[in-house]
Amino acid sequence: MTNRDSRQQVYTLLVQIGRKAGDGLPEGASGAALVCYASGVDEAEAVRETVAILKQADCAPLDVTGYGTLEEREAQGHEIDEDERALMLRALEENSVIVAQMTPFFDTDEQD
Repeated sequence: MTNRDSRQQVYTLLVQIGRKAGDGLPEGASGAALVCYASGVDEAEAVRETVAILKQADCAPLDVTGYGTLEEREAQGHEIDEDERALMLRALEENSVIVAQMTPFFDTDEQD
């Protein structure tokens, strides 16, 4: 394995979580979507680390969708603003997982 192959990169992940006691989600939410930036030598490692950290934080990860590295996202035409780039750089520098955005889900079937 070359030095370049083992270099940490940051991956953008969309994680769907369900409800679990102590998860910190708003009352009435059925789950949430989290946008995370996670460092890893490959996307599989970034996903494993993200799932492990979310479980430690009393979250219940259900599904993870990977959107690739900064370079891969740019090649796909994604617009990435300076704030997002700064969070990605922080995840790389700290070798960490950063939850950049949380969108709770609410069941809309319930009638008042």
